[in-house]
Amino acid sequence: MSSRRNFLQKLTLSAVSIPFIPGFETKSMNVMNQKPDQSTLLRVAIMGLGSYGTRVAEAMVDSKKAKLVGLISGTPSKITAWQAKYNIPEKNCYNYENFDAIKDNPDIDAVYIITPNALHHPQTLRVAAAGKHVICEKPMALNAREGREMVEACKNAGVKLLVGYRMHFEGNTLEVIRMREAGAFGEVKFFQGLSGFKIGDPTQWRLNKELAGGGAMMDIGIYSVNGARYMVGEEPEWVTAQETKTDPVKFKEGVDETIMFQFGFPSGVVASCLSTYSMSNLDRFFLNGTEGYAEMQPSTGYGPIKGKTHKGPLDKPHITHQTVQMDRMAEIILEGDTAQVPVDGEEGLKDLIIIDTIYKAVKTGKKERIKLG
Repeated sequence: MSSRRNFLQKLTLSAVSIPFIPGFETKSMNVMNQKPDQSTLLRVAIMGLGSYGTRVAEAMVDSKKAKLVGLISGTPSKITAWQAKYNIPEKNCYNYENFDAIKDNPDIDAVYIITPNALHHPQTLRVAAAGKHVICEKPMALNAREGREMVEACKNAGVKLLVGYRMHFEGNTLEVIRMREAGAFGEVKFFQGLSGFKIGDPTQWRLNKELAGGGAMMDIGIYSVNGARYMVGEEPEWVTAQETKTDPVKFKEGVDETIMFQFGFPSGVVASCLSTYSMSNLDRFFLNGTEGYAEMQPSTGYGPIKGKTHKGPLDKPHITHQTVQMDRMAEIILEGDTAQVPVDGEEGLKDLIIIDTIYKAVKTGKKERIKLG
């Protein structure tokens, strides 16, 4: 079965040395050198024990500030297997019907929701009501309305809502952002984001509008949406978009196969992006300015992220993305730290507002204003 997870999976390499990058290597050096302190670990239950949940769990084995302590799944056999592998006690295991009982479990601090998109909203509301912090995979919800309700629910419950934007902690990504902020590219003029792969099994949930909320845009296109924002360093003001569908049997009504979309930013920067389920080898970001450029390919895969700028190769060391993500999120939740590129619910909501507007632009054929306020 082909999926975004398979498309993104790359060879994992080990880091040897950590040079200084503000906002990344200092934290990563701490991650590498500090010994776990059980009293300050973020104790996490994973909800959804599928392929990506497995990846997160394996990455957390090397985490210094976060620990897998609980499981939530609708498949008893998965819970049994994970209990044995990760030494999870029975009292920390739940199914989708009874996980509200985590409110009475002091050994769980946060729940990482890694389930189909349509479940993010109701599950987040339940986790927040149980008084636990929420880490939710992207897209955060099916639409901006649901996203707002999630942000409000977590705020009212006094818990944090974070979104699984692992790229916001990745070394080469942060180096490009640092260079752009330092003016290394001059005046930024253009961004291109290409995100796509050939999807397989036509019966999978990612091709079910009720579960996915759309098609390629919700699954893989969100990388170019979010990447355009952090690479350019501005929020888009308008969008135009065009949809192409070559297989209406596989890609039913409301499930997009390919969408091309264009952004306009306040400074005059323009972006051209592609989201598709029908073409492979598309994982590329390109940023162009008056004094230089940055090119990344792969730009959002599991790593290593590779690329170059006009000054030479991007060569920051690769550390498993989910390990760094979970350590940094532990610092955000437990220590009140902040991320250089936000990973909170408000960040996730912005992407949902933009995606809603992209779908609107596809239908109207017009330039649509993006209202993030």
